[in-house]
Order: sequence, then structure tokens, then C-alpha cells
Amino acid sequence: MAFPTTRLRRLRTTPVLRNLVRETVLTRDDLIMPLFVCPGTNVRNPIKSMPGNYQLSVDQLVEECKRLYGIGIQAILLFGIPEHKDETGLVACEHNGIVQQATRALKKAVPDLYIIADICNCEYTTHGHCGTVVDGDVANDLTLVTLAKQCVSLANEGIDMVAPSDMMDGRVGAIRQELDKNGFHNLPIMAYSAKYASAFYGPFRDAAESAPQFGDRQTYQMDPANANEALREVALDIEEGADIVMVKPALSYLDVIQRVKTNFNMPIAAYNVSGEFSMVKAAAANGWIDEKRIVREILTSIKRAGSDIIITYHSQDIVKDL
Repeated sequence: MAFPTTRLRRLRTTPVLRNLVRETVLTRDDLIMPLFVCPGTNVRNPIKSMPGNYQLSVDQLVEECKRLYGIGIQAILLFGIPEHKDETGLVACEHNGIVQQATRALKKAVPDLYIIADICNCEYTTHGHCGTVVDGDVANDLTLVTLAKQCVSLANEGIDMVAPSDMMDGRVGAIRQELDKNGFHNLPIMAYSAKYASAFYGPFRDAAESAPQFGDRQTYQMDPANANEALREVALDIEEGADIVMVKPALSYLDVIQRVKTNFNMPIAAYNVSGEFSMVKAAAANGWIDEKRIVREILTSIKRAGSDIIITYHSQDIVKDL
């Protein structure tokens, strides 16, 4: 039928009717809040390029997580800023590593909070790259050993999920094998499967103190021009044992999220990254946009594209409205 018999505006006439026919519904259950934990006591360092976010010592992280859980955020993604670094990132595997300390404290103070650990070496290496560097480049297979050890170390402390973000070939399989060998058969892996070498990560590198000291990460993170390659990366991670696959960043890669959703019957996460967050905050601070409406529209678009899970620094701003 065509106009005038068909009038699509009929279903837009009232808020109740619009809600009844809404196709994409954003809920607080979709959200994961990223947080940064650092050494010390009573430390709450503002991250200037990411308004409203902080580097938090373990005691302050506990208080922040109590607050977040109280407003409805049930899951966090934890990044560690260590007291000291080394050449290979093995510091991330220590019993008293910063994320290990944080996990123990959070499990005691906020036992129902779901804690996901980002698994990578860039925060823990002196050179800022995501693995062991040999002859000026990251040695893929040597790095897998460190990543697997990091996961087992955190599993021993009670972490709920591991999320390898390094983009080394074969790391999901190496991690799954090592976790299973140590009895952690039920610990899920959320793989950063299609992680692009993006310019949107700038503020994060300030927050995590993880900028590479030489070169860049284009030999292991994906070319932003490629989408078919993302499907190959996702397929390999699923074959190796990933339980959730991720696309990162989100906004410039909504097409990739949609293609992954169409091609794979898997839970999909999308990371609404620091640069995407900070641009919104900067525009809102200048009065150029309605921040609340923009954030809801952005997160709805990510979910509409096919993401089941959204990792976003906006979580604490929008959760009350959901």
C-alpha cells in the first residue's frame, strides 16, 4: 500500500506508541565501563583529555566501583598502570601486579561486580609496544607466552573474564590452552578481534601511559581501510575459542560491526573508544551539542549496527537515564 492508505507517521504520534514500536532498545545491561588502576594510596589523578575519568589507586578504585555498581553499572573493563615496567611485560604476570591487587580488593568489596581484565603488554613494557620486541618489531610467538601467563595469573585472583587486545596472531588459542591446562575451563575470553590502528586512541594512551616509544602499531593492528580482513580475524578468533568478539573503535566501523553480526552467530562487543568519547565531551563543553541526546544516539547506533555489548566511558553518564 502507498500513501494515503499507508501513513508511517501514525506510529510516531505519541511517546508510548513510539516506545512500543522501537526496534533498538539500549539498556544498562549493554554497558561496560573502562577504568584505570594505578599504584599508591588515595590517588585520583584526573585524565585531562578524558573529562570525568581518572587514574585510581586500588582504594579509590574500590570506592568508585561501589558508586558505579550503586547506579546500575554491573561490569567494568580494567586497565593497569604498573609501578615499574620491563622489556617483555612479565610484570603484568606478578602476584602483586596492579590488576591482581585490584581484582582481590574488588572481589572482597563489591563481590557481584563483573570484572574483565584487558590483556596486553603496552602498559607494562618500557617501549610501549604490545609484546616482546626483537629487531625493532613485536615478536608474535614470544608475546603469546607472556599473554597466556598474564591470563592465568589473573584467573588465580578471581578475574571474571579476560580480554586480549594485543592483536597477535594465535593469542586466543594460546590463552585458551593455558587457561584450560590450569583448570580455568569456564573463564570466558572476549577477544579484540578486529582492532584497528586508529587515530581515535590518543586520549587512552595518556590515561594508560602506553604510547609506543618508537614507531607505531601498524604491523599488528589492522589497516582502517580493510573490512574483509576483519571477518578473517573474527573467524580465526572464534576457531581458537573466543566466546565474545569485539570491533574497536566503534563509530567509524559500524559497517564492520554489522558485517560481523551478519556473518557470525556470536556475541559481539564494540568499544566506543577514548577519542570518540573526548570529542563529544569537548563539543558539549563548548555548548555546540546536547550531550545527553548525542550520547544516547551514538550508543543506540552502535547497538543498532549489531553490537550486543558496548564498552564506553559514557556508561556512568547515561546509565541513570536507562
